[in-house]
Formats: sequence, structure tokens, C-alpha cells
Amino acid sequence: MRVAALISGGKDSCYNMMQCIAAGHQIVALANLRPDENQERSDELDSYMYQTVGHQAIDFYAEAMALPLYRRTIRGRSLDTGREYTRCEGDEVEDLYELLKLVKENEEVDGISVGAILSDYQRVRVENVCKRLNLKPLAYLWQRNQEDLLREMIAANIQAVIIKVAAFGLDPDKHLGRTLDEMEPYLLELSKKYGVHVCGEGGEYETFTLDCPLFKKKIIVSYASWKDCQNYSC
Repeated sequence: MRVAALISGGKDSCYNMMQCIAAGHQIVALANLRPDENQERSDELDSYMYQTVGHQAIDFYAEAMALPLYRRTIRGRSLDTGREYTRCEGDEVEDLYELLKLVKENEEVDGISVGAILSDYQRVRVENVCKRLNLKPLAYLWQRNQEDLLREMIAANIQAVIIKVAAFGLDPDKHLGRTLDEMEPYLLELSKKYGVHVCGEGGEYETFTLDCPLFKKKIIVSYASWKDCQNYSC
């Protein structure tokens, strides 16, 4: 199938694209939802659906893959938070609908690559949008063992760094900017001690991918104080 990939910049959406290609599909476009840069604290939204930390570098991500990038500003909020989702005007899910509708009209895609691992909330809403647009969601990481996934991502040469931490045992002064392979032993230790999700599926941390086998160029952080990293180059 011709596939558009929903990307946040993180490791999961990247690895799911690799799985799509391994299954014989073709990634033809990238899609990303970003916060309104004109509002206060535009770096990250209080969203149930989307990772927006690191959104400033998504254009470089698309350049590194040499693929067209479709972006839409998130206007809605989390309004319908039930186990099932019904189309709801003003909900942030409708921003995803409009984004994928645009992608389908321009790229004639059949499927959507989604890096979800554990969240039923996200899965239900992405599936709702895909059904309405007659698109096939491709979520190869869904319900996989997280220790296995992390090990596979590292072995697959996904060079991703931590850009946000939000869990007991993770310290921004120590761990921001660290790579997955550097963090793997410590994440496994935290999982055993405190039940931390080693892939960050509990919101423990977020990542940004700087290089992987899908990239034609490597993203280099030219200036970083990992608490406010906004300067990148390809």
C-alpha cells in the first residue's frame, strides 16, 4: 500500500515506518500535528493524543527522509474522552481527521502508519478517523512487549535522544540528550523498581530521532541546552 506516516519525531513512529516497509508498503508522505506557536507555552500541549515536544525540528525530519510533509495546527481540545469516540466538533481528534483528509487528497494513500504501543485511547481515535476516510491503520508495535521493542529499536540503529522526562528516577539534568542505547540499562532498572514503561508509554519520557536507516541525512543538534532545544540542522 501507499502509506502516510503519522510522526511525532519520536522513536515509535519511526520504528513503525520501518515495520511498514519491511511488510512491503511504501511510505510516500509524512503527517504531523503541531501546537499553535502563537500561544503561550507552545512547545507542548496538554493533549491526550499527540506528542508535540520537539515539533520545531519536524521539518528537518522530513528533509532527512526526503518526503513531503503535511502539517496542521491543533485547534481542538480533548472533549470526548470516553472509551469510544463519536465525531465531536472542537475535539482535537477532528484536527487529525482534517490532516489525513488533506494527505489522502494529495497523495492517494491507502494506509496510515501509527506508532501506538499501548494507549487504547489513541488507538480508538485513530481507527475512527481512518474508518471515516477509508484508510487502513498500520500499527505494528501495538501491544508488543516493550523491553523487546526497545531492544529491537536499538538494534535497528534508530538514533533517538530523550527530549523530555516525567517520571520518578529520570532527571532532566542527567538524562536529557541521552540516547536509547545509553539509557536502556537504566530504563530496565527503573521498570523493575518502579514499574516504569521502558518505551515511555506511561508518559515517562519522550524522544526525538536524529538518525535511522530510513534517513538520507542525519539530523545534527547544533546547539542544545536539552531543556529548550530548538536549533537543528540536516
